[in-house]
Amino acid sequence: MLERLNKVNDIKIYSIFDKEFESFGRVVEDYDFSALAAYLNAKTPMPESGSIYLPSEAGMESMPEFETLQNEVYGGMPIQIGYCNGKNTLYGGLEYHKGSEINVPGTDLCVVLGHVWQIKDNKFYVGDETVFYVPAGTVFEMYQTTLHLTPCMVSDAGFRNIVVLPKGTNTPLEAKPAPAVGEAALLLEKNKWVLSHPENASFMKKGAFPGLIGENKEIKY
Repeated sequence: MLERLNKVNDIKIYSIFDKEFESFGRVVEDYDFSALAAYLNAKTPMPESGSIYLPSEAGMESMPEFETLQNEVYGGMPIQIGYCNGKNTLYGGLEYHKGSEINVPGTDLCVVLGHVWQIKDNKFYVGDETVFYVPAGTVFEMYQTTLHLTPCMVSDAGFRNIVVLPKGTNTPLEAKPAPAVGEAALLLEKNKWVLSHPENASFMKKGAFPGLIGENKEIKY
């Protein structure tokens, strides 16, 4: 799969197991979260087009893995387990959170990543990103300094991905700082700072900052 992706794309795509991933996060090998992935694939919806994201899913949060993630991986801090499923091939933008994100992919997928220190004047330039291929079932952590967004699919079936975050992340703000200057201009939802591509209509409609500069590139498969 990785060889094929690199043949059909004009950007280098790395494996998440390559050393290039080390500054973005880590592969989590200490726990077995295969039951969560099985639930994701069997019991969560796949849209016909676009993607869906649910910050908190009751079924997954009732599984024993929730306690393991909250008490061990997040050190007792409150968390939420949700998912993002869909049909996406475009960058669309980048976001970051204050706190690590754990991902449990139910399918093969690609993630487009950057570093927060690459943001200059609330802008991130296409060409500075790094793209990684992630095989299904590979649990990985993205550090809070890692820019990311919706995964990209690598087959017509789409992608499925479990997203674990500090509780309340990606939920509506009670109020947005005013005036929203500096980093605050990127704040779109709770614990969610976004640099949208101007062509991402759904984000722009929500008032996201158009901070991803350049071509809204597509991952081909």
